[in-house]
Amino acid sequence: MIAPTPFFSHRGTHIRILEEARSLEKLGHEIIIATYHIGDDIEKYIDTQIDVRRIRRWLFWYKKTEAGPNWQKILLNIFLIKKVFSLTNTENPDVIHAHLHEGVLIGRLVQYVLFWKNIKLVSDFHGSLVGEMRSHGYLGVPPLGTIFRFLERKINRMGDVAIVSGEENIDIISEARSKDNRARYIYDGVNIVDYDKKENKKTLRIKYNVPEDAFVVVYTGALIINKGISHILEAIPFVLKEKKDVHFVIGGYPAKWLRNDIETRKLTKNVTVISPLNYFKLAEVNLMADVAIDPKDAAVKQASGKILQYMAAGAGIICLDRPTNKKYLSERSAVFLQVMNAHTITDAIMKFYRDRDLLDACVKNAKDDVVQFNWSIIGKKIERIYEELVKDEK
Repeated sequence: MIAPTPFFSHRGTHIRILEEARSLEKLGHEIIIATYHIGDDIEKYIDTQIDVRRIRRWLFWYKKTEAGPNWQKILLNIFLIKKVFSLTNTENPDVIHAHLHEGVLIGRLVQYVLFWKNIKLVSDFHGSLVGEMRSHGYLGVPPLGTIFRFLERKINRMGDVAIVSGEENIDIISEARSKDNRARYIYDGVNIVDYDKKENKKTLRIKYNVPEDAFVVVYTGALIINKGISHILEAIPFVLKEKKDVHFVIGGYPAKWLRNDIETRKLTKNVTVISPLNYFKLAEVNLMADVAIDPKDAAVKQASGKILQYMAAGAGIICLDRPTNKKYLSERSAVFLQVMNAHTITDAIMKFYRDRDLLDACVKNAKDDVVQFNWSIIGKKIERIYEELVKDEK
């Protein structure tokens, strides 16, 4: 696998990479992940034989692990090309599974140069390259936007098979490809067992210093603007004006700006910030929730794996009415918003607060829905793609 990112970082893209690899490993595949020189070591948390190979620390000063573009990644990806060439020569893989647009470009280059090895390339697109960069404030100069749109269209065509995680992205990827090689939808997943073996809600709230009897609203994910976190912050005063016994738990990274914002708004008694949030403790935090929010919009064309975590945790879910979310949730499993802002979030929280029968029904329905998204099932779908590619070659 090619992971052009500081793997492992405790956030969405990395969770998909890790859990795809883990599910494939459990099916008997040998997995090597080529990645940047920084990132957490997964062996500290799980028993695995996944082999993580890192580029050399030429950019020793680069330590950015949060989501978002950075021009220095161009150099890091050049070093990653060298690493992938080396690994492909020595390990002779059957399949290169490339994550993100940058990874797909690297994989196609290696596949092209080492053509005699007949290696198959699976392109795993997590979202839109241009959409993601723009959501972080990049590509403001018109020529850059044009160049990167052209590059994205070219990369969308690459790979023997393309898979996508977001419903909004599948048509865009497919339009760039031949009619007999359209993109395939591979959902994000969740390890449901992680939610079956944890302490009860009261015990967890005591552990994290969250009021035991409060109505708890949770957000877990990247604490950056393009994930919609600002909508939640703006909603908190409106919610507290309605009901004083609502408490917010926000988990993720980076949190310095968030803590400052909460202090400025005088909300420190009403908000618990958990940062950094370790992925392997994510279930504990989500299980404290009565209600959980995913404020992400559709602009970056990404799926939202956090919704599956919320479903497994038994929380009432508030999210945007978008196709990807409705791949996971039925109409009876959540409160869907047509527009995401402070007022719609407030109304949705109060709807769950005042109608506990609705909350209980949504929780039950979501827990029924989530079973089909266990990572073990997702892994088998990816394995079938691998088998199809290797079989065709033979």
